[in-house]
Amino acid sequence: MGPQDAAGEVPNGLTTTLDTIGSSFVTLLKAVVPPLIFTAIVASIANLRTVTNAARLAGQTLLWFAITAAISVAVGIGLGLLFQPGNRASVSLDAASEPGRTGTWLDFLNGLIPGNVLGLGASTQVEVTDAGASASTSVSFNVLQILVVALVIGIAALKSGKKADPFLAFNRSALAIVQKVLWWIIRLAPIGTAGLIGYAIAAYGWTSLASLAWFAVAIYVGLAVVLFVVYPILLRTNGLKISSYFKGAWPAIQLAFVSRSSIGTLPVTQRVTERNLGVPSEYASFAVPLAATTKMDGCASIYPAISAIFVAQIFGIDLSITDYLLIAFVSVVGSAATAGLTGAIVMLTLTLSTVGLPLAGVGLLLAIDPILDMGRTAVNVAGQALVPTIVAKREGILDLEQYEAATAEDLFVDEDDDASSEATTETTATAETAEAAPSGTKEPVGASA
Repeated sequence: MGPQDAAGEVPNGLTTTLDTIGSSFVTLLKAVVPPLIFTAIVASIANLRTVTNAARLAGQTLLWFAITAAISVAVGIGLGLLFQPGNRASVSLDAASEPGRTGTWLDFLNGLIPGNVLGLGASTQVEVTDAGASASTSVSFNVLQILVVALVIGIAALKSGKKADPFLAFNRSALAIVQKVLWWIIRLAPIGTAGLIGYAIAAYGWTSLASLAWFAVAIYVGLAVVLFVVYPILLRTNGLKISSYFKGAWPAIQLAFVSRSSIGTLPVTQRVTERNLGVPSEYASFAVPLAATTKMDGCASIYPAISAIFVAQIFGIDLSITDYLLIAFVSVVGSAATAGLTGAIVMLTLTLSTVGLPLAGVGLLLAIDPILDMGRTAVNVAGQALVPTIVAKREGILDLEQYEAATAEDLFVDEDDDASSEATTETTATAETAEAAPSGTKEPVGASA
């Protein structure tokens, strides 16, 4: 019998093809993320020297991260108590198992310290079969460590003054090259999206939701409330049109839903935040990568809150007010602990261990995690675009005209192409004016020949 897919069935040619197409697209996106984060953060820090309120922007960004996370976890706790998913679930405790990986506060502290300047890590897995043993090594990158390295180098470059100008010039050139490669990859989005959606439908479907139907309903209702109720209220409170936000941010939200990766969606999130929502690139290039690693309203707020209540109900454990406050605390300040150990399961184990709930309950939820992860990631990315937009509006640096005209039609058009097009248009208009002018008309004083 061949290898099984996520649904427990032998994969066929269709699922294999769709999975290959979709995963290849996400892999390409992830491959360009490390150099993009590094060069963008260094460039943004260099540009912040021209911004008088840089420290205030950073503080406001973190404050709004906490505000939206607190609201999201409150929604999650409320829905968990309303739906009672653990008391309505038709699952057996025999299916409970310890998670393969866990999240702790020590993981967060260790994740801040780069193992190397590139933030890279390697892991080797050995598989023993009747034919012998085989080893495979995979290389991954720690986004939080890359962020720390870029921040330190960027600040050091600022402190070095003119001596760092050649390095900053090289970094700007490297950033332009990385962005060009990025948009070549992004042009494959329609093909990659088709593969990701097709594989999700073929491999998982909705049959596995039967035993955990109420839990899944509670999660998606919570995600919908945050995305379509909480976020719009925050937008209106800050004087922003709701329709413009969704029109501008939708390409990133849509890609996040099918790719299930905030990091893979990061390039598109930053693009729509700058181009569609009108956030200055100097600020967006700092806030969006930071948000992609630490701002997760879906994975770190709604999901662990409802899941903790579910696990407590399954095991017959009564939660106190203190326990609910601990869940809220972990959701607000603990999401960064998953930056180096990506995944909502890691955040869930951190929450359960902090509250003192059995980690074995995590195994009950793994069967439908891919289906839930689609919605969680979409809300994550929506929040990652929302906070910089709100902060920029409150600080008076948001391009309101650009925000009001938010559209995805020119998402893949390069700024250089726009500038060349405008220059060509202006040159043509000037030439036509000159031809139409009377032969005796004199040029103004100071005009170049």
